[in-house]
Amino acid sequence: MAEPLTILLVGGGGREHALAWRLRQENPSSRILAAPGNPGIGEIATCVPVRATDAAGLVALARQERVDWTLVGPEAPLAAGLADAFRAESMPIFGPSRAAAAIESSKAFSKGIMVDAGVPTARARTCGSLAEANRAIDELADESQRVVIKASGLAAGKGVIVATSIDDARSAAAAMLSDHAFGEAGDTVLVEEFMDGEELSVFVITDGERVVTLPASQDHKRLADGDRGPNTGGMGAYCPVSLTDSPSFTDDVVDRVVRPTLAALQARGAPFTGLLYVGLMLTAAGPKVVEFNCRFGDPETEAVLPALGDDAGIFDAMSTVARGGRLSESSVAADRAAVTTVIAAAGYPEQPRTGDAIRLPAAERDVFVFHAGTTKGKSGSLETSGGRVLAVTGVGPTLEDARARSQEYARGVEFAGKQFRSDIAWRELSRRARASRD
Repeated sequence: MAEPLTILLVGGGGREHALAWRLRQENPSSRILAAPGNPGIGEIATCVPVRATDAAGLVALARQERVDWTLVGPEAPLAAGLADAFRAESMPIFGPSRAAAAIESSKAFSKGIMVDAGVPTARARTCGSLAEANRAIDELADESQRVVIKASGLAAGKGVIVATSIDDARSAAAAMLSDHAFGEAGDTVLVEEFMDGEELSVFVITDGERVVTLPASQDHKRLADGDRGPNTGGMGAYCPVSLTDSPSFTDDVVDRVVRPTLAALQARGAPFTGLLYVGLMLTAAGPKVVEFNCRFGDPETEAVLPALGDDAGIFDAMSTVARGGRLSESSVAADRAAVTTVIAAAGYPEQPRTGDAIRLPAAERDVFVFHAGTTKGKSGSLETSGGRVLAVTGVGPTLEDARARSQEYARGVEFAGKQFRSDIAWRELSRRARASRD
C-alpha cells in the first residue's frame, strides 16, 4: 500500500485554511504540514513554526519531512523567490518563479506584459517622480476627474487609490512618491484611466501553456455596506457570478487574456506555472484586466473552493503542476452557491486591534469558518491577531441560502469591536431581483 502524500502548505491566513480544507476534502489520506499555519488550520493539519518568508527554513523542513510537493499561499514568498529555492533543490512546488511572480510584485512589469501581449486593459503611465505623476494625472483623468493611482509594488491589497478629483489624485501620488506611505512599494506608481463596470476575479491553474479555469467570483473591497468606507484587503466574496453565465465567457478570457499573457511571460524568459489570478473589469467595451496576481486571492478562495463539487480535481491539478507535469485542460464549474463574510477586528483597516478574546458559535451544517487572523492566547483561548480575523462561508443551492447561512453565523461570533458587512453579493441579488421583475 502506497504511503500517503505529504504536502507542505506555506502561509497562515484564511486563504491557506481554505486550501488546507480543500486538500483534505479531495485527498483525505494526505499528510498536510502548514508553515506557520493558524489555530483553524491546526484542526486539520500539523502546524510548524516556520515563517512563510523563511526560504531556507522551508527547504529544510520539506527535506526533513520528505514532502512530496509544496503549495504556496501568499505572494510575498513567491516574490522573494521561494519557488526558485525549492526548484534549485529539485523539490516540487506549486507557485511561479520570482521572475514570473513580478506579474503581481511589479504593476509596472505587469502593465508592460499586457501591452506586449495585446491584452485589453486601462491606459496607464508608469511614473517615478511626482512631476511625472501629475502630468499623467492631467492626461488620463476622465471628464469627471476620476483616475486611479497604484503603488507598483506589493502593498497588501491596499496600494490602489480611486481618486474622484484631480486634487485627490495628486495627493495620493504625493503620499506614495514623496511621503512613502507604502514604503518601497510606492517608489514607482502607475497612473491609470478609470474603468467603469463591475470587477470579477478568475482563477486559472496553469502549467505554463495549458489551463484549468475555476468559476469567477466577486470580491467586496470597501469596509462598509453599500461599498462605503476605506478600501481593505477584502470584506467578503461570492461565487458563482451570473455575469459569467455565457458559455463563451471563460473561453474569451482564456483566449484574449490568459494565453497571450502566458506567451508574453514565456517570451521574456519567465514562464508562469501555478495559479494565475485574473482581476477583470466588465466594461461597456468588454472585459479588461485590472490586475494580475501570482496566487489564489483572499477572500475569493474562501468562496470559490467550497462552491466546487467533491470531484473538482483541484488537488490533482495542483499536484501535476507542482511536479512539472502537463495538465489536461478543463473548466471547473460551481456546484453550489457560496457566500463568504469576512469578520474584521476593531480599528481595521487603519489600526487593527489584536488580543481580543473570540467566542465561536457551535458548528453549523453548510457553514465553513476559515481562520485568517487568530492565535491562541496564554490561556489557550482563541484571540484576534490580525485585521481580518475570520472568513465565514455559507453554501447552499441558492445565493440567498448561502448568504443567510454566512450572515447568521457571522452575527453569532463574539469579540469586542468586530466589523462585518451585511450586504455581500448585493449586486448579484439586485440583478436577479430585476430579472425576476422583468
